[in-house]
Amino acid sequence: MSKDTPLELSEAITLVKKTATAKFVESVDMAVRLGIDPRKGDQNVRGITNIPHGTGKVKKVAVLAKGDLAKEAEAAGADVVGDEDLITKIQGGFRDFDVILATEDMAPQIGKIGRMLGPRTPNKRNGTVTNSIGTAVKEIKGATRVEYRVDKAGVVHLQVGKVNFTEDQIAENIRVAMNAILKAKPASAKGRYVISVTLSATMGPGVPVDTALLVKSST
Repeated sequence: MSKDTPLELSEAITLVKKTATAKFVESVDMAVRLGIDPRKGDQNVRGITNIPHGTGKVKKVAVLAKGDLAKEAEAAGADVVGDEDLITKIQGGFRDFDVILATEDMAPQIGKIGRMLGPRTPNKRNGTVTNSIGTAVKEIKGATRVEYRVDKAGVVHLQVGKVNFTEDQIAENIRVAMNAILKAKPASAKGRYVISVTLSATMGPGVPVDTALLVKSST
């Protein structure tokens, strides 16, 4: 069997784990090539989903919130919580967080720091502006919430676990993530939607997955 022959999911995961030989615990990454035109606004596949076993990556979470919602964020495990004081801190160069969330009443203030935060700027579309702030913090701290978005080449890249997860945990994460991508299929997309799926460890080679079997088992 050549290295380009697509494998059934469990075989692909076994091979990815076997080829992870770095001295650190490597991530398991999935690349899904879609049959869409990402230049068209109505074919911009993106969203958030929760994978059952998380990515294994713990993130630092900052929250823009006031009053009871600020207390809720703190109780859920947010690393930094504040309102105008946090905005001032960010304007002064503070960046010690991976994700920043905001409650809806703080949304009008986001413009003050949007240019500084770039793609990390909170917005409703990816679920980072929300009043379900405790839930959002827990999902991100538990690494179960993942954001997916297609790049300019029509590929969605996702972290779906670590190589020290069990094969079943990785497979479950992959199927849930694939299901979300399948549900996000744009109405205007024509022809074959999922062109190819490749798995790899952080430092390992790409392992092609049997796309038809994976799609079938993810729906």
